[in-house]
Amino acid sequence: MVRTQIQLTDEQHSALKRLAESKRVSMAELVRQGVDEVLKSGITISDGELRKRALEIVGRFNSGKSDISEKHDEYFAEAIET
Repeated sequence: MVRTQIQLTDEQHSALKRLAESKRVSMAELVRQGVDEVLKSGITISDGELRKRALEIVGRFNSGKSDISEKHDEYFAEAIET
C-alpha cells in the first residue's frame, strides 16, 4: 500500500470517524472504499467510442410512422402522459 495524506473538513472528519466506529473498521478503510466507488463510477468512454456506438444504433428502430419529424412534439407529449 501507498501512504498518502488528505485534508478533510471538520464535519467530514467527525462523520467519517463516527461511521468507522459504527462499522468497526478504520477510517482509512472507509476512504479506500470511497475511492474504489469513485473509480468505478468514473469510468470514461472516449468520444470516438461514443460516436461509434451512436452510429451503430442509427436506423435500428422503426416506429412505423412516417411523420415523426413533423409531429415529434405530439408523439413525445403522448409518450410522457402515460
